[in-house]
Amino acid sequence: MKTLSPPLTTENDPRWAAVVARDSRADGHFVYAVKTTGIYCRPSSLARLPKPQNVEFFDTAEQAEAAGYRPSKRASKDQSDVAAQHAATVATACQQIASAETLPTLNELAETAGLSPFHFHRVFKAGTGLTPKGYAAAHRSRKVRERLADGGSVTDALYDAGFNSNSRFYEAADQLLGMKPRDYRSAGQNNDIRFAVGQCSLGAILVAQSERGVCAILLGDDPHQLVCDLQDQFRKANLIGADSCFEQLIAEVVGFIEAPAIGLDLPLDVRGTAFQERVWQALREIPAGSTASYAEIAQRIGAPTSMRAVAQACGANRLAVAIPCHRVVRSDGNLSGYRWGVERKRQLLERETQP
Repeated sequence: MKTLSPPLTTENDPRWAAVVARDSRADGHFVYAVKTTGIYCRPSSLARLPKPQNVEFFDTAEQAEAAGYRPSKRASKDQSDVAAQHAATVATACQQIASAETLPTLNELAETAGLSPFHFHRVFKAGTGLTPKGYAAAHRSRKVRERLADGGSVTDALYDAGFNSNSRFYEAADQLLGMKPRDYRSAGQNNDIRFAVGQCSLGAILVAQSERGVCAILLGDDPHQLVCDLQDQFRKANLIGADSCFEQLIAEVVGFIEAPAIGLDLPLDVRGTAFQERVWQALREIPAGSTASYAEIAQRIGAPTSMRAVAQACGANRLAVAIPCHRVVRSDGNLSGYRWGVERKRQLLERETQP
């Protein structure tokens, strides 16, 4: 005869046992809310224990607040303390990645932080906007780019970035640079960049694509100037005027500009510093029809005091509409600088909010 398991109640829920034990190891995994007081706490809170029947659990504080609960005074202090601890943990891990000759594994980083790999991974991504692996890759990319841009040899760039063998470096070089390292050092020499220039309601538009994906979407008034801008970016690349097949790509981009509701899903060749890539990823997570302030983006990537750097990263974006920097506004909601003109920014936002 099959034995039925008893229904799950608060008292036999493992999370309640963690609350009763005030187990700090459970912090960050869930919070508990008290129906009779309308507050929520961390599992390790020293607040008086409520009756089990008055408790409900949430995976995050945000979920508890969305359900109408507010943090207890102790929880507010706890959250400030935890935020400071997490910031220090992330800063230490970033330094560990930057100074290591061989990039540390997730387990090694977590062990140094005194956290489980799962919890460390979650804390690190919340603080930087990137996974530890993604941050390490961006750090390597920046170091390789800087060394090659300074005229350093490929071998020096290889070892400075933490690669311990030529084979591993060349396996990753295309992902890091978008082209062979010698081609990158020579401003894209021998790298084929296909492009086309067209017209849309916002003026002239240029779309360019490398072997990895779309590497530039430029807007302006003068088609010739857009081509000059592309040449400046890839000074020694083989710029190839696109054929009719490529023109279908530019038609797709123009179609998205005219009717944002259709969406745009293109393979992108994104090239930036670790910080820029964190900002650009955050921009791609802003839904169409919505906006975010520079301060909000800085907060989302774990750098709340870096509003000016966020604005600079938006200005460095060369992939108009694909990386939607037009959705970033000032804290008062007003429009500010846009690489391709504030009036174009206004029109893009208006189209996205139209039914």
